[in-house]
Amino acid sequence: QVETMVKTVLEKSGRLDVLVNNAGITRDGLLMRMKTADWQSVIDLNLTGVFLCTRAVSRSMVKARSGRIINITSVVGLMGNPGQANYSAAKAGVIGLTRSSAAEFASRGVTVNAVAPGFISTDMTKELDVTPILASIPLGRMGQPEEVASAVRFLAADPAGAYMTGQVLQVDGGMVMR
Repeated sequence: QVETMVKTVLEKSGRLDVLVNNAGITRDGLLMRMKTADWQSVIDLNLTGVFLCTRAVSRSMVKARSGRIINITSVVGLMGNPGQANYSAAKAGVIGLTRSSAAEFASRGVTVNAVAPGFISTDMTKELDVTPILASIPLGRMGQPEEVASAVRFLAADPAGAYMTGQVLQVDGGMVMR
């Protein structure tokens, strides 16, 4: 499916300039009670999906000696979170994949970076009790999807993102600095 998607884009547009890997699911639960299927489904979508899409676009971007790959990870991949071992592992893996890919592709004109949102007001977070979460965010509020999108636009733009590769840009209201 991924290879077909990339082939279709290349046939219709002739080139692929930017890939944003932005998909994620959670299947929260304590590690000692976590079902293998819940572990695997999160790893498959949140990490393996990023790998498959990155690999699929890499040939055309390397050949063009130009391209931006931007992976959406999470601050949970930097700091962990109880009940989210699968999600934390997947998002930490995305950070490792981002840095390894950046090292492989840099000499060929392709940058690879990640954006690590903190707690953002989305469908995934709307059911949460935000009171304890807000206490851990120095800016004292949830982030907005537009703030994450602006970080992605920055990394995709020339010249802004042209001299950045292998970086994790945190959009978290200062949460990780605590």
